[in-house]
Amino acid sequence: MQIIKSDINLDFIGKRKLAMLFSAALILVGLVSLVMHGGPNYGIDFAGGTLVQVKFSQTTDAGKIKEALDSLELGALVVQRFGDEPNEFLIRMQESEGEGMKALSRQVSDQLSTVYGDGTVDLRRVEMVGPQVGKDLRQKGLLAIFYAMLGILAYITWRFEFRYAVGAIIALVHDVVITLGAFSVSGREIDLPIIAAFLAIIGYSLNDTIIVYDRIRENYGKHQKSGFSKVINRSINETLSRTILTSGTTLLVVLALFIFGGGVIHNFAFALLIGILVGTYSSIFVASPILIFWDDYRRGKSIKTAENSGSSA
Repeated sequence: MQIIKSDINLDFIGKRKLAMLFSAALILVGLVSLVMHGGPNYGIDFAGGTLVQVKFSQTTDAGKIKEALDSLELGALVVQRFGDEPNEFLIRMQESEGEGMKALSRQVSDQLSTVYGDGTVDLRRVEMVGPQVGKDLRQKGLLAIFYAMLGILAYITWRFEFRYAVGAIIALVHDVVITLGAFSVSGREIDLPIIAAFLAIIGYSLNDTIIVYDRIRENYGKHQKSGFSKVINRSINETLSRTILTSGTTLLVVLALFIFGGGVIHNFAFALLIGILVGTYSSIFVASPILIFWDDYRRGKSIKTAENSGSSA
């Protein structure tokens, strides 16, 4: 099935510098947000502490809940609305090392029941992670992404060439950094499911890139005389229909999860949503143009070497 003819000739490569500026702007916005927030907003899995999910039978807001819990002296306290329910909240306490999980949750439940009335507070979930465990999980999550990148670098170098591997890795780093920036800008938490989402984004984006690279290698053998830039642009156009179909159908599924999946997988679906959009974009405007920059650099270096050799003679 083709929704776009394979002989279409859109000038993607001609827009590579504009795309580079666009990518740089997105990355810069994300990095500025991360600096302003003092780094990623780590969830309970990585930061450590206690997470309590509660539902109220009456209308309330995060400010009133924090006021109700002030007398417990829980330290750093974050209250966030959770999911689609109007009166369901997450209460995160990171300074709770000396408290047992059951005792702390009972304190929170009793205090809220005292303020809002008996039977008006439903304690739905309690989770506790020690700070050392959280730090260990954070390090292992980052290592998982790093090792995935190394494996991809080795695989693409073996299957194609080293320059293709560099282009793919830059595109993958581009995707992860922009997705991380989107989490920072929107104030979302980074937890273990989000690390899984990042790895899924890497795999999805890599698959798109490999398809384009395979067509570039195939066309380069047939149309080498037309020039490397034209071969790349031709290859992107020939795989465009497949890219749109694959990304479009996947995007519809993830969008349905994001809208209807509920609060538990909301951030996970958000990460995939951003990752699919950015990954599709990077396969066309980042991974492929990197090959041209590499080729131009290598050609310029060869010309300079030849000129130096000629002047020495």
